[in-house]
Amino acid sequence: MRILISGASIAGPVLAYWLTRYGFDVTVVERAPALRKTGGHAVDLFRPAMDITERMGVLPRVETLATGTTRMTVHREGSHRPIRVDLTKVFQATSDRHVEVMRDDLSEIYYDAGRDDVEYLFGDSITGISPDGEVTFEHARARRFDLVVGADGLHSNVRRLVFGEEAGLTTFIGAYLAVLSLPDALGLDGEAVTHLGAGRTASIYSARHLDEARAVFLFRREEPLDYHHRDVPRQKELLREAFAGMHPQVDGWLAGLDGAGPFYFDSITQLRLDTWSRGRVTLVGDAGYCPGPAVGGSTSLAVLGAYVLAGELAAANGDHERAFAAYEREMGELVRRSRAFAAGAARSLIPASRAGVWALARGGQLVSALPAGVTRAIAKLNTGGVRMHDAMQVKDYTVKTSA
Repeated sequence: MRILISGASIAGPVLAYWLTRYGFDVTVVERAPALRKTGGHAVDLFRPAMDITERMGVLPRVETLATGTTRMTVHREGSHRPIRVDLTKVFQATSDRHVEVMRDDLSEIYYDAGRDDVEYLFGDSITGISPDGEVTFEHARARRFDLVVGADGLHSNVRRLVFGEEAGLTTFIGAYLAVLSLPDALGLDGEAVTHLGAGRTASIYSARHLDEARAVFLFRREEPLDYHHRDVPRQKELLREAFAGMHPQVDGWLAGLDGAGPFYFDSITQLRLDTWSRGRVTLVGDAGYCPGPAVGGSTSLAVLGAYVLAGELAAANGDHERAFAAYEREMGELVRRSRAFAAGAARSLIPASRAGVWALARGGQLVSALPAGVTRAIAKLNTGGVRMHDAMQVKDYTVKTSA
């Protein structure tokens, strides 16, 4: 059985790895000319994704490339007294098994895990998908596949071709995210520096193996901003406006927008499709059920979704109708819970008022002051909140297929 995956970021390579292990013939098409090195931000792998990564044999490499960020200095807008936060205890409260790693590094690790068994078509994109599996490309000749999977992110090309334009499928949850690569002028060594104000948060951090830093900006908006997701100059203009006058240090970070370094900007948006499958096509990860970038654990959800989709296809011996239905049943409740968690996290991480800013900063300080065992015990009482991701179960797929 021949399966085409669109997208070579996170979900795509993970799905390709597991599909080939079950005997499927897999091709991955990626619009970029090579693996993307976009200067992306750090992402979190929680226990289920860590377990899957370990089964893939690449967990030691992931842990070696962990960011190593263990502390945070928080400056509240209008206050001259910084607050110190022990991030190790914060992470321990949220997960029994967790690692923070740069997205680009994680993508490369997953790609390397299965690259020898997968055909990768870089620098190309799907232009059409027929009901019988005929796929046309921008550059490569048309080919027939038994199944097509969109693993191509929030602005999925496959979703657009099969389900229509994004209007009506996405829900803006009131915030924006931007990431900027900068020189590590502060000499960050396991420390993040954050400026926290009403409706906006700016942070900078690095990773143990990087010579540069990442500045991350989160800000609230009641209504979506007017811009195109590929219009970078307009995005930079909007970011400057959102953080004007926050702090001289933040002004210095924004000055890096004048350079040519990697830059990312997008709304924190959820996808709310009734189904992720249509005919021979299905979606995985952010392409099908993005709970919200940076706030909903979307990377761990994508890893788990890819693993489940591959397992259900194997369990159904390639019967895609049975497999897609089982995949959506397995993931449906997790996706709904992730959406609810993300909406709450967006409100908490970007407080709308000065009182909310104070509460967020003091909350981090309180977790830092308590013994780690106490914070974990308290957090375990709420599996629908901060430990929601650890509550996700990893099903054991031991079946083989003759696909």
